[in-house]
Amino acid sequence: MRGSYNLLVSTLTFGWCFSIWTLYAFAGLGWQSQWHLSATELSILLASPIFSGALMRLPAGFLIDRFCPKRIWQLALLMQTPPLWLLASAQSYVDHLMLGLWLGVAGVSFTVGSKIAIQNVHPNNAAISLGIFGIGNAGAIISLLLISYHTTLGLTMPLLYKSLAVLNLIVLLFFSMFSTKNSTSPSTERIALKGHTEPAEKNNPINLWTEPRIWRFSLYYYFVFGCFLALMLWLPHYYMSAYQLDSGSALAFTLFFVTTSSLVRGLGGWLSARYGGRNVSWSVFWICLVCLFFLSYPPTELTISGIEHQVNLRIEVGIWLFTALIFVIGIAQGLGRASVYSLLYQYYPKQFGQASGLVSAAGAVGGFTLPVLFGISQDLVGIYSACFMVLYGVLACCMMLMFLANRKEQFQRELAKARADNFLMED
Repeated sequence: MRGSYNLLVSTLTFGWCFSIWTLYAFAGLGWQSQWHLSATELSILLASPIFSGALMRLPAGFLIDRFCPKRIWQLALLMQTPPLWLLASAQSYVDHLMLGLWLGVAGVSFTVGSKIAIQNVHPNNAAISLGIFGIGNAGAIISLLLISYHTTLGLTMPLLYKSLAVLNLIVLLFFSMFSTKNSTSPSTERIALKGHTEPAEKNNPINLWTEPRIWRFSLYYYFVFGCFLALMLWLPHYYMSAYQLDSGSALAFTLFFVTTSSLVRGLGGWLSARYGGRNVSWSVFWICLVCLFFLSYPPTELTISGIEHQVNLRIEVGIWLFTALIFVIGIAQGLGRASVYSLLYQYYPKQFGQASGLVSAAGAVGGFTLPVLFGISQDLVGIYSACFMVLYGVLACCMMLMFLANRKEQFQRELAKARADNFLMED
């Protein structure tokens, strides 16, 4: 019961922090025309909170294994209040860039909150709990709706930023009152690991920086979470530029993507617990690979020399097919984010804080680097779908590494079995 209570409080708080972390994705719709920015300059500005949040997740992961995660999260909530208030008076590109980097402190919420979410939860239910906690990604809907309807509410943008700062202090008060105080005591660890049989490498702390498996998990999360963040930042502008939609319609399509991708994360936790995180991840990668192949194809006009006359063909992904493919990718990535974290807890239960900090930082790095690569590729190649070509290449690398790693582990198991049967031992 206590574990469920912690899960609810941490999920709600994470949802709020995620909305602050992704605020620029929706608040920056008019910035490109306002300051005459290139696609690269715009992508750097939009992803600035993601970049600083990625850097701060690493130390946060180490701190929550040594200190009380609640105290660390309270400090992070307090620190993200001033930049929200100062945004009301920001005027220039540099002002917004600096404040965006400051807002990145909201990005540590997942690393810290995931530790609290599994407090007093049996290891067999950890994957489901982490999947439910990840539904907090849907918190981006809060900032999206506030940006879309702030005029309806009678708020100017400066007043909206100040209102968010005040709401942030209310969330801090809510979290302080209802979250349990200490989640890192030895007794908590014993409860969480009771009855759980671990491989030998889990019983002793290891250096995660030299662990090949953790880097593979980081690459997987770079795609399933980094791509989710990147598309959330980039989709409104893609719809407006590639399909000439107005800002309201572009935000509505983005809202559809964010909502569905976030809500299925709980289902991903259940599927991972039932069928295994590796099977779910592999299926997710194949689904995304097929979708990205079609999304990468730019509008093309072909002229075919026929028998009597030339035949002109135009091939393109229309807006409804594009939205359907994005919807499928969003669903798959939601399942994949849960499956990667179920694998992470399976292999590193006693160092989960550090492992979560490292892997989630890699995912957040994807949320920063991928939009920048989107902007650079669009400026260099000159076609809108270049961003999906970048994602296709990243995913291909993930799948090749996962295939080779699975083959290596299978070979090692067969070799160990042969040795156990004395097949490789001399008489």
